Amino acid sequence: MNIAFFLTPKSEVAFLYDDFTVRQGLEKMRHHGYTAIPVISRNGQYVDAIREGDFLWYLTGDEAKSSPLHRIGRKNIEKKPLSAVKRHRTYEPVNITASVEQLMDKACTQNFVPVVDDLGSFIGIITRRDIIKYFYSHDRIE
Repeated sequence: MNIAFFLTPKSEVAFLYDDFTVRQGLEKMRHHGYTAIPVISRNGQYVDAIREGDFLWYLTGDEAKSSPLHRIGRKNIEKKPLSAVKRHRTYEPVNITASVEQLMDKACTQNFVPVVDDLGSFIGIITRRDIIKYFYSHDRIE
């Protein structure tokens, strides 16, 4: 089976550009209600994904006094680049030619799997939910 069957194309996926500000990232994530969202470069290369927990850790800091909210105030997060937010977990992509086994391996630890082409360009995601729904409907024991 070709993993492209499961693909939600980039045109239907909310994503962030790596040159967005922290505020832009938070707003887009909140608008879509996602807990994690892909980050790509302006030339379409997959960079990573960012999770709501990454934003939380960034905003609260390791200690209250090191918190960006304490140091710079709320309004200034609109000037801070998204790159300032440390990722606490990596969402590793798979190539569009990956096997279903490789896809499943990633889907076990990620709620979505970013998919890239041979040049590393982001082409979409495959959600764990879509994989489970497919196998449930096709391998159901009756």
